[in-house]
Amino acid sequence: MDFKVGVIAGDGIGPEVTAEATKVLDAVGKKYGHSFDYTEILMGGCSIDATGVPLTDEAIAAAKASDAVLMGSIGGNTTTSPWYKLPPNLRPEAGLLKIRKELNLFANLRPAYLYEELKAACPLRDDIIGDGFDMMIMRELTGGLYFGERSTKEVNGVMTACDSLTYTEDEIRRIAIRGFDIAMKRRKKVTSVDKANVLDSSRLWRKVVEEVAKDYPEVSYEHMLVDNCAMQLVKNPAQFDVILTENMFGDILSDEASMVTGSIGMLSSASLNETKFGLYEPSGGSAPDIAGMGIANPIATILSAAMMLRYSFDLDKEADAVEAAVKQVLKEGYRTGDIMPQAGQSTEGITKVGTAEMGSLIAERV
Repeated sequence: MDFKVGVIAGDGIGPEVTAEATKVLDAVGKKYGHSFDYTEILMGGCSIDATGVPLTDEAIAAAKASDAVLMGSIGGNTTTSPWYKLPPNLRPEAGLLKIRKELNLFANLRPAYLYEELKAACPLRDDIIGDGFDMMIMRELTGGLYFGERSTKEVNGVMTACDSLTYTEDEIRRIAIRGFDIAMKRRKKVTSVDKANVLDSSRLWRKVVEEVAKDYPEVSYEHMLVDNCAMQLVKNPAQFDVILTENMFGDILSDEASMVTGSIGMLSSASLNETKFGLYEPSGGSAPDIAGMGIANPIATILSAAMMLRYSFDLDKEADAVEAAVKQVLKEGYRTGDIMPQAGQSTEGITKVGTAEMGSLIAERV
């Protein structure tokens, strides 16, 4: 089969890690008889440098013409980069918010899985880790505080900033349905996270989730306040299967979950609309401090490509092969710097590799 893949290499380490993901996709294509036609799409700081804006209409059109989009990371050092001296609507992250809205990417899937071989990198105690954990954070991506009206103005002589958090029941319902659908394919448990003891938006969220749950009698569900969820993620992460939550809470909790796994460089993500189309990217940032050094971990981007195979292309066997190849490489002891054993831990049987070598090792084992 032939697939059109838009590639947003992005900024920082983005071009390095996306190159390794396409290398693995090409290995999949060669083994299973598929072809992937890549179209380069500018977004983020590189687009600002080339066009003056973080995302052009032409880039949006190219993304829409693709079957799916694979993305690296965007942005730079927020303290030193000239991009962050621009107005907020012209900064790199504005392009990310815009493409999510333009492509209607309302459902963000962020798995957090602890590999047996990387337990030593997990900051939690062994008695907390137990047999490991495997959760999926379902984050609503196009509503809430990040997309509400905002203003900064002087009120009674005092500078005052305002950000509005708004959700409609339709926005909540569609992400809840997607969350329960995903749970049906996993361990059939949903934890809906909100702040219903304070926020009207959360009280509506809870009401709609309860309505959706009635259509999924096989799925057990619970409500949990976001502050409690943040604590439970480090107290007992194994209790979670699917965490369903709104935009800002999901942003924070997914980053916390990523560090519980030991390295954000291991975590993939998918952003889906109501069709098979999706945008796939690593959960981590552009890491400008290590860009060009060849030491970035490409596994999160490679696993994002595996999610693309599974969710946009319905190639489950091929996705399984990529995920198995990642596990095999880790089992053989290959590590990028971020997942090397910590000080005082044994390095016997461990080989440190760079970005390109890790990509090649995984591609060879597909």
